[in-house]
Amino acid sequence: MRIVQAVFGVFHHFELARELERRGHLEVIYSTFPWRRLSREGLPKSRVETFPWIHTPEFLLHKYHVGNRWLYDQLGYANALTFDEWTLRRIPPCDAFIAISGAGLKTGIKVQQRGGRFICDRGSTHIRYRAELVEEEHLRWGVPENSQDDPRDLAREEKIYEVADAITVPSSYSRRTYLDRGIPAEKIHVLPYGVLLDRFQKVADPPSDRFEVLYVGRVSLPKGFPYLIEAFAQLPIRQKHLTVIGGVQPEMERVLEKLPRENITYKGMMPQTQLKEHMSRSHVMVMPSLDEGMALVQGQAMACGCPVIATTNTGAEDLFTDGVEGFIVSIRDSAALAERMRQLAEDSALQKRMSEASLTRVRMLGGWKQYGDGWEQLLRRLTGTSS
Repeated sequence: MRIVQAVFGVFHHFELARELERRGHLEVIYSTFPWRRLSREGLPKSRVETFPWIHTPEFLLHKYHVGNRWLYDQLGYANALTFDEWTLRRIPPCDAFIAISGAGLKTGIKVQQRGGRFICDRGSTHIRYRAELVEEEHLRWGVPENSQDDPRDLAREEKIYEVADAITVPSSYSRRTYLDRGIPAEKIHVLPYGVLLDRFQKVADPPSDRFEVLYVGRVSLPKGFPYLIEAFAQLPIRQKHLTVIGGVQPEMERVLEKLPRENITYKGMMPQTQLKEHMSRSHVMVMPSLDEGMALVQGQAMACGCPVIATTNTGAEDLFTDGVEGFIVSIRDSAALAERMRQLAEDSALQKRMSEASLTRVRMLGGWKQYGDGWEQLLRRLTGTSS
């Protein structure tokens, strides 16, 4: 098979590209990041082509908080359109074109006209579902100026859903949001992400003199972060501590001012190589997200023997069983989060059982090789090829 990929930046697409390259299927992967950043991804330069001219300045403006939402929307939309025009002019004949959601509309149609298949790979839920959920959350917390998605992005992506031969998502939760929006079931395929077990192992034990809670991820409203803070404040344990690893979004400043701060340490961004130490030393990691296609940190924490409390909207059901390796609760339910944390804090035997069950379960989860196997099987079915 001859496969071409297109992605904004990196995401999980380079994990897939390495698997396709190893199997001899990858023609080329197009990215909006410069080669200087992509060179670390382990692919030969001959397999990578870059179009960084809009995404790089957009990334830097976001990073240093320069500009406003209007400017970011203009750059983001321009990046999607020009990247598509750029790939349209250079894409070689191929059996399938895998484009991250929002990319490759014209290019995908061209591939279809040549007899190939166009696959939209979406790492999250249906874009309209997510937009409505996020807008509702911003209004709930009084941050209305950040609540509106660019309607051009919504329309473009929904057109891609319509045109694509298949849509791939990482979890059963994600899949349901497409079914609820009327997308045919046979068009949606669940391919859970892999976990790099060689980077995540149990390297220490949690302390015995306090209850350690961990949060890893962006501090934002879609991540459900305020509900964790509320739950932690309700937790009736005297010796408790919450470690927060991840960048704080600008709009969260006013929200955090309204929330408790006692016994919470904000660590900021941290290299993945350091996460296993914090995961191993925590009694539980909490993922209160309102919307995640599949939060990879859940499997990473489990590989370190750290039980997970997650919401129904994180892809958790595809990773572990409620009540065995961790707990799964409804979104926006601070009381449920607090109760599950209390159970683990007051029952050391339960915490130990869940820790051991997490280590056992994570060995059964697929790595990126299994992710590649799933993709290869799907691509063969879609393209009707045997090699």
